[in-house]
Amino acid sequence: MERLLIICFSAALGTGFYYWFSVMIKKKWMQEYIFTHQWLLSPNAICYWRTVLAIGGFFLYFFSGYQPVAILIFTFAAILDGVDGVVARNCNMISRLGEWLDPMCDKLTYLPPLLGFAYIGILSVKLVWILIAIELFGQFFARRVLQYFKISGAANNFGKIKAIICFALVIFCALLDENRGVVDIGDEILLACIILSTASVVFKFVPNRLYADILSTLNFICGVTSLVLTYNGYIARAIIVIIAGQLFDLFDGRMALKHGGTIYGPYLDDIADFVSFGLAPAYVMVKLGVPVSYIFALIYVSGVAYRLVRFVTTDKQRTDLPEGVFNGLPSPAGALLVLGASLAVPPNYLPLVALLSVGLMVSKIRFAHFGRVIMKEIPRPLFFMGSAMIIVIIALVFKTRSIEMFGYLILGSVFLYMIVGRKLLQKKSA
Repeated sequence: MERLLIICFSAALGTGFYYWFSVMIKKKWMQEYIFTHQWLLSPNAICYWRTVLAIGGFFLYFFSGYQPVAILIFTFAAILDGVDGVVARNCNMISRLGEWLDPMCDKLTYLPPLLGFAYIGILSVKLVWILIAIELFGQFFARRVLQYFKISGAANNFGKIKAIICFALVIFCALLDENRGVVDIGDEILLACIILSTASVVFKFVPNRLYADILSTLNFICGVTSLVLTYNGYIARAIIVIIAGQLFDLFDGRMALKHGGTIYGPYLDDIADFVSFGLAPAYVMVKLGVPVSYIFALIYVSGVAYRLVRFVTTDKQRTDLPEGVFNGLPSPAGALLVLGASLAVPPNYLPLVALLSVGLMVSKIRFAHFGRVIMKEIPRPLFFMGSAMIIVIIALVFKTRSIEMFGYLILGSVFLYMIVGRKLLQKKSA
C-alpha cells in the first residue's frame, strides 16, 4: 500500500508539472528564458537531464535502500520525456540531433530498470533482451540507413506509444516488487512493447504513400484471422483481433489524407471493413449459437454492406453533410456493439442488439468521425496515454480471462463514443 501511494504521488506531481509547463511555455517571457538558458532547458538538454535522473534512480532502486526516492526520480524523468517535445514544438527547436537523441534517451531511461526487474525475477529475461535487441537495432543500424537515404528517423506513433507503455511497465514492476499479490501482466505488456517496437522500426522504411494501404491490408488480415479464430472457438481472441483491425482502420484514412495513397486504397479499405466489421462479427453470432443465428447474421451483414455502399456512393458526394460527420453509425462502432454484447449479455438477447446496431447504421442519425472530430479535441499526450491504456487493458484481459469485464468495457467505449460525439457535433453546430 505504501508503494502504491508513492507511485500515485509521483505520478500526480509529475503530471501537474507537465501541464503547468505546457501552459507556461506559451508565454513569451518563458520562451525568452529558454532561449537564454539553452544549456538547461533546450530539448536536447532536457534529454540529458532526464537520462541522468533515470540512471540515478536505477542505482538508487537496485543498489540501495532508497527505493521510494528512486520511484519519484524515475517518474519525474519519464514525465520530462513529454516536456522536451513541448519545448521543441513551441520554441521551434526541432533538430536532426534531437530526432536521434530523444528516442535514445528514452531507451536509456526505461531499458536499464526493465533489465533489473528481469534479473530479480519479475519480468522474463528472454523477452527483455529481445526488446533491447530490437531497440538497439532501430537506434543504431536502422537510423544510420535512414540517414544515408536522407529519410527522417523521428519517432512515429508506434514508438511513442511503446515508450509510454515501457515507462508505465517500470512503475508497475516497482509496485509488483512489493506486492506480489497484484495481477502480474508484466510479460504480456512486455510482449506488446516488442510488437510496437518492431512496428516502429519497420514503418520507418515504408514510403509515406503506402501507409494507408498497408494499414488497410492489416485490417483485412485481422478480419480473416478473426474468422479463423472464431471457427476454432477462440471467441475472445477473435474479438481482440477485430479491435486491432479497428485501430488500423482508424489510422488508414488519416494517413491517406496526410500522405496520399494508391488508386487501390479506397477499394481495399472497403473490403477490409466489410470483412472485419461485417463478416467477422456475424460469424461470432453464429458460433455462439444465437437463436436463428443465420437469419440475424444475414441481417447484420446486409446492414453493414448497405452502410458501406451508401457511404461510398451517396454520403461522400453530399454537400450538406459536414466534414467529419457520418450519416448513420459507422460500421466499426456497430461491430463493437455486437461484439461487446456477445461477451456481456446472454445469447438470447444478442439478436436484439444486432437489430439495434443495424438500425443505427442504416439510420440518418449523425455521428462524429472519431479520427477527424473527436481525436482533434484530444491533446496528443492524452491520445498516446489512452492508446497505451487500451493495450494494457487487453493484456489484463488476456491474463485474467475475465470475458464479461471485457464485454462491458467494449460496450462502455461505444456508448462513450456516441455521447462525446453527439456533444461535439452540437457544439460545432451551435
